[in-house]
Amino acid sequence: MYKVKVPLVLSVGLTALLTGVAAPAQARQPAAGTAVAVAAAPGHAVAGTAAHSVPEVYARAAYLLDAATGEELYGKAGTERMPVASLTKVMTAYLVLRQAKLTDTVVIDPADVRYANAGGGTTAGLRAGDRLTVEDLLYALMLPSGADAAHALARVYGPGVEAFTKRMNDTARELGLTDTTYLNADGLPTPEGQNTSTARDQARLAEIALRDPRLKKITSTQVHTVARTADHAAYTWRNTNRLLGAPGVIGVKTGFTLAAGFCLAFAAERDGRLVVGVILGETVSARRYTTARALLDWAAERAPAAR
Repeated sequence: MYKVKVPLVLSVGLTALLTGVAAPAQARQPAAGTAVAVAAAPGHAVAGTAAHSVPEVYARAAYLLDAATGEELYGKAGTERMPVASLTKVMTAYLVLRQAKLTDTVVIDPADVRYANAGGGTTAGLRAGDRLTVEDLLYALMLPSGADAAHALARVYGPGVEAFTKRMNDTARELGLTDTTYLNADGLPTPEGQNTSTARDQARLAEIALRDPRLKKITSTQVHTVARTADHAAYTWRNTNRLLGAPGVIGVKTGFTLAAGFCLAFAAERDGRLVVGVILGETVSARRYTTARALLDWAAERAPAAR
């Protein structure tokens, strides 16, 4: 039986106004600057990367890798399991793209809408009865972090949410993500707990997912508009990722629950080199972006030494 835990209701309007992020998959976010209590541990850079100049990381965990070699560039509690909130949707999108065509059509069921509304997560505002392409639903999943889109895709391509979640876990094992466990396709808390992983596993997953140019295009898009047709209403979805627009940044996904804190999977291409990273358990929403940018700048400056 697939169950949903209803989290505490927080102030969504103020959050969106102050942070520009509407609590991805995730419980609704507190206002910017609100502290979320999580423990921190010291981080480290690999040998040869001038560890003394590594940016300070306040988040509970962080991990940075070179996509071409798989080499760890930076790690802080990178192998510690913790909740990952809406970073879950990277696996959801990856799995859907392994079996669906972008032109496939999905009919939005009332259950998809009810699930997102009852769970207190962010939604794409999908309307029951609308017929949308898989491509548009992936934008609805990854940009506004729609729990309704996650539910619709899991329901159709499981088939059924429970079957889809099992396939997520099977795929994690297949990819070597041995410290990752999924309980649903969106990252919302459940009565059994939350989706858990490590910063290292999530960075590896993001790197694998970005090998698909279709997903890379979606994660790097800031705004996606769907015109009204006889099959569906008009939609405009904006990306919750405030790192987009920084040099070379191509995504990847934001996340938040009270237990997970503020999370971010990110990636950037600079001088022909793709660097992928993950931040988990940040206590201040905006700081995950400044930290990610600092880590990317640091890695770019030390690219010759890292090779």
